[in-house]
Amino acid sequence: MTRLIPTQTVPDLDLPLIDGGQFSLSGSGADYLTILAFYRGKHCPLCRNWLQELNGLMDDYAERGIKVVAVTMDGQERAQVSRDEWNIDKVPIAYGLSEGQARSYGLYISHKREGSEEPDRFAEPGMFLVHPDRTLYAMTLQTMPFTRPSFKELLGALDFVKDKDYPPRGTVV
Repeated sequence: MTRLIPTQTVPDLDLPLIDGGQFSLSGSGADYLTILAFYRGKHCPLCRNWLQELNGLMDDYAERGIKVVAVTMDGQERAQVSRDEWNIDKVPIAYGLSEGQARSYGLYISHKREGSEEPDRFAEPGMFLVHPDRTLYAMTLQTMPFTRPSFKELLGALDFVKDKDYPPRGTVV
């Protein structure tokens, strides 16, 4: 599994968006940061809550020069259903993340539980804060659907980080 380290360059991502077009990390147009919010997929009610919280904060992130994209291994149809059923109208959703791309970010991969609506394989949650030059500022990874960072709390933390020019942490390999 890949181990990404803050201050080092992360892999580029180039994925289709539900609303058309492509998301490219190298071309995200972020002034300050891009947040990559990797979510498990349509089957996950905690993902729904997490992305709904983010959806309500998109203007706040945009005011700070922060671009945001939710990313899933789900295909177009499942990602579209998530967007529609979850009422996610502001968060761009990139779909079709391959297992190889997920692994290049160090995401944990799970198998379908018998009798569930899960896809055969999917990535567990992760969140990456990436500077416009694609250097990693911070990240969080999960092996389970719970214990994700709050987007509301993150907003306040990023105000502190920018105001105090707080350096990336976890850079000692």
